[in-house]
Amino acid sequence: MILSYEEIDREEWSRLVKTSATGTWFQTPEAYCFYESMPEFFRPFVVAVERVNDLTNERTLRGVCVGYVTKEKNAIKQYFTRRAIIIGGPCLADDCSMDEAEALMKAVREKLSFTPSLIHSFIHSPIYIETRNFNDYSRWKEAFEKAGFEYQKHLNFHVDCTDKEAMWERMSENRCRQVRKAHATVECLMNEGISELDVREWYEILKELYRTKVRTPLWPVEFFLEAYRQGVGKFMIVRHEGKIIGGSMVVVMSEGMNELRNEGCVYEWFECGMNAQYKDQYPSVCATYAGMCYAAENGMARYDMMGAGEPGVPYGVRDFKAEFGGKMVEHGRFEYICKPLLYKIGTIGVKVLKKFKI
Repeated sequence: MILSYEEIDREEWSRLVKTSATGTWFQTPEAYCFYESMPEFFRPFVVAVERVNDLTNERTLRGVCVGYVTKEKNAIKQYFTRRAIIIGGPCLADDCSMDEAEALMKAVREKLSFTPSLIHSFIHSPIYIETRNFNDYSRWKEAFEKAGFEYQKHLNFHVDCTDKEAMWERMSENRCRQVRKAHATVECLMNEGISELDVREWYEILKELYRTKVRTPLWPVEFFLEAYRQGVGKFMIVRHEGKIIGGSMVVVMSEGMNELRNEGCVYEWFECGMNAQYKDQYPSVCATYAGMCYAAENGMARYDMMGAGEPGVPYGVRDFKAEFGGKMVEHGRFEYICKPLLYKIGTIGVKVLKKFKI
């Protein structure tokens, strides 16, 4: 049985995310509420699949899929870039059947393709749907494909944080040297003592990074301030002589996780640093290492770097992340193209904008 937001038992939803091997913070009720609290940025959605025992009428949640359709203030950008993103991938029960997984993903397609009017289709319905997987979905790959989703290879790094000393030993000699050298001159703050003004100052560094190098859309500062106010985002701020020179925003999945699995995870959602201006302080290195230390010191099993590009394609970010001693994994992405013509136009447009640094 397919359920909408109003029909999902919240306790059952939380239980599923906490006990599933594919559970992430991004599939929790809290993540959905965070998206919903900012309607100017997100159009959130959630779909669930439930199993009903015919004899006892007992209901068990088998899978849940939380995501959002992006919103751009610029009408033209919104028209050509609107997309549905499912960060982390859907959360499936460990023994979720192929039929249940297929039903869930078909329901996601149908929900996002629903067009009460032609105007709604033009303005709101996404051009494509993408799951950004943080865990292994290989056992359900056939179910996703039957639902119309195509697998795309994509890499990531998972850092084992269960032993802080071992975590340090796995880092490259170069990274260890940089951390030791930087710690003599920088101060790393982990949420405590950080103000909204600090978040704003850090955001300006992040915005410059996206403008000059990443060249993909970035949420306005209000998104990060709301994450700070709600306690959703934990900020790792790097200071040198009183000036913020870098930092990161992470989210944490820990409360109620299955202790037998020694789980819990810190996700590095955004990271930046004034690396060219402060070469001897290594602000980006310090920001990432601070997040790893936070994970290790708070009983988290893993630090998730949230993406390292496509295999076989040169990517400086991947090279940067590789030196922190994490395990490189390829859990990929699943993609469904809702509007093929607009997708092609948008893909070409993004390449042109990046080429000319617009």
